[in-house]
Amino acid sequence: MKKAFTTVELVMMAMFTAILCASAYLSIPTPLPNAAHITLLNFMIILIALVFELRDSTIIIALWMIMGAIGVPVFIGGGAGLGYLFGVFGGYTFSFIIASIIVGLIKGKKYKRLKYTIVAIIGVVIIDIVGMIWWKFNGNLTWKVAFLSGFVAFIPLDLVKAVIAAQLVPLFKRLLPEKDDKEANEQAK
Repeated sequence: MKKAFTTVELVMMAMFTAILCASAYLSIPTPLPNAAHITLLNFMIILIALVFELRDSTIIIALWMIMGAIGVPVFIGGGAGLGYLFGVFGGYTFSFIIASIIVGLIKGKKYKRLKYTIVAIIGVVIIDIVGMIWWKFNGNLTWKVAFLSGFVAFIPLDLVKAVIAAQLVPLFKRLLPEKDDKEANEQAK
């Protein structure tokens, strides 16, 4: 079990946390009730979960959530605070950490295009289902309205984003140091 982070790992995690923060600002409002948005957040969540090891991806997403919870405007449209997290769309935010853990656990160590694509799709389905259920109860919606506005409205584009994220994994993996490089650096210390 790894105990310490390398400098490169810390830099990569910080960079992807910053990208995750920025992805919340890239949003398109929808005509749905309560100002729902289509964002790049779930694309980045799935990409991070597929590219990084489980420990690192969980830390990246948890750090983003903590920043938002303490008031740094990193959520959709510059939202922040516990009120945002526990509001009607908070379930989508909480689902990010759940989906990233599940994706990290089932993706395997070696990239396989079809498997990663299926795992990415599972990840966005988890995000949309958890978010929809949260929205249903916190927004006092019927199951039909929650399903149509909290799942059906988002899933087509989310599936596209998941498939694209899975295809980009090899490109982003090249940014990370190789295992052999990490071990050599640790042994040199």
